[in-house]
Amino acid sequence: MWAALAVVYVVWGSTYLGIRIVVETMPPFLSAAARFVTAGLLLAGLVAWRQGPAALRATPRQLASAALVGLLLLVGGNGLVVLAETSVPSGLTALLIAVVPVWVVLLRTATGDRPRRATFGGVLLGLAGLLVLTAPGLSGTMKLGGLATVVAATLMWSAGSFWSARIPMPANPFAASAYEMAAGGLGCLVLGLVRGEQHGLDPAAVSGRSWAALAYLVVFGSLVAFTAYAWLLHTAPLSLVATYAYVNPVVAVLLGWLVLDEPVSASILLGGAVVVAGVCVVVSTERRH
Repeated sequence: MWAALAVVYVVWGSTYLGIRIVVETMPPFLSAAARFVTAGLLLAGLVAWRQGPAALRATPRQLASAALVGLLLLVGGNGLVVLAETSVPSGLTALLIAVVPVWVVLLRTATGDRPRRATFGGVLLGLAGLLVLTAPGLSGTMKLGGLATVVAATLMWSAGSFWSARIPMPANPFAASAYEMAAGGLGCLVLGLVRGEQHGLDPAAVSGRSWAALAYLVVFGSLVAFTAYAWLLHTAPLSLVATYAYVNPVVAVLLGWLVLDEPVSASILLGGAVVVAGVCVVVSTERRH
C-alpha cells in the first residue's frame, strides 16, 4: 500500500508538467483520448497475458459501473484538467486540485459517514498550507474560466473516487482500471470531436517533446500511477488515498523550479512544509482507524 501511495504521490505530481507540454502542440481532449485508450488497451493485454483472459470477465452491471467511474475520473476529472492547462500553469493547477479531499470528506459526511476529528484537522491543516502556497499567485493572475474548469474537475474526480468504492466493480482491480481508462478515453474522444479539435490537426506539426510527454503520460501517468490509484481505492481508506492531492502540488512546484526555472519563494517552502504536516496527520489517523 505504501509503495502504491508513493507512486501516486510522486508520479502524479509530475503529470501536470507532462500535460502542460503535451497541450503545447496537441489538442486537449484528443490527446487525453489517445493517452487513455492506449493505456487501457495495453493494461487489458497485460492482465490477459499475466492472469489469463478470465481475469477480464465482468458482469454488465460491473462494466457499467467501471464506465461511469472512468467517465467521472478521466473525462470530468483529468479531461477538464487537460483543458484548463491550455491557459493555467501546471503548478498552479496542481495547487487548485488540492481541494479534492474537502469534497471527499463532505461526500462522506453527506452519506452518513463521520470522519474522525483528526481527519478533519489534517484536511484543514493541508488546506492552510495550500493557502500559503497559492496566495502570492492568485491575485488576479488567472482567468476565471480556467479557475472554474479546475474546480469542476475536482468535483468530478471526487465523485468518481467516492462512488468507485460503493458500486459493483469488476473483481480484478487491474481489469477495472483498464475498463475505466477505455471508457474515459472514448469519452474524451467524443468531446474532442464535438469541440472540433480534429479540424486542422496535423500530426507532423506536433513537437517531439509533446510526443515524448504523451508517451510518459501513457506509461507512467496511466499504466503505473492510475492503476496504483485504482488499486488503492479498493484496498485503502478513501481519506488516506485522497492525501495525494496535498503532495502532488509540492512535486509540481519542485518540477516547475527544476525544469522551468520557476522561483521558489519562502512562502512556497513554508506552505509545502504545512502541506506535508497535514498529510502526516491524515495518514496516521486513517492507519490507526
